[in-house]
Amino acid sequence: MPNQRLAGRYAKSLIDLAIDKGQLEAVYADMLYLKAVCKSSREFLLLLRSPIIKGDQKNSIITAVTKGKVSELTAAFNHLLVKKGRESDLPEIVAAFIEQYQQLKGIHSVTLTTAAPISEELKQAIRQKMQSERALGTVELETKTDERLIGGFVLEFDNNLVDASILRDLKDIKNQFLRNDYIHQIR
Repeated sequence: MPNQRLAGRYAKSLIDLAIDKGQLEAVYADMLYLKAVCKSSREFLLLLRSPIIKGDQKNSIITAVTKGKVSELTAAFNHLLVKKGRESDLPEIVAAFIEQYQQLKGIHSVTLTTAAPISEELKQAIRQKMQSERALGTVELETKTDERLIGGFVLEFDNNLVDASILRDLKDIKNQFLRNDYIHQIR
């Protein structure tokens, strides 16, 4: 079961340690790598959460996966997590670290979901529009495609959601018909 409070505490400790050691950018790059590993490998997540696999085996597998790809500080942190039996919380800790780093640096994550892939020029235009109109400092744009949207887009940023998709419009029309909003106007 994910524990957001615990993940936030471990992430804060790692950020503070990385700042003290002058390795914040390196550890952030390591966290992005670990996020990609967790996202792409279901087996890695199952390994982390498995109660059957012993800690020393998990530690050696995590070390093998990250060897030469993460800094010594991150490797030591991963070892500490295994030693404390908190390796199952690694994905949440990574997410909390990235979120806290972005808050520290004034980076805003923006997720754009469209029905079809968009061009780099359009991505750049959306970044600039978000920075100028919303007064967001640095914008980190992530794009996704979802054919169910049919057309339009869904934009998520700072706990805001802008849904300008055809799918949402069709759902709104369906709900209007189900509620019979126009029956009283006919009589």
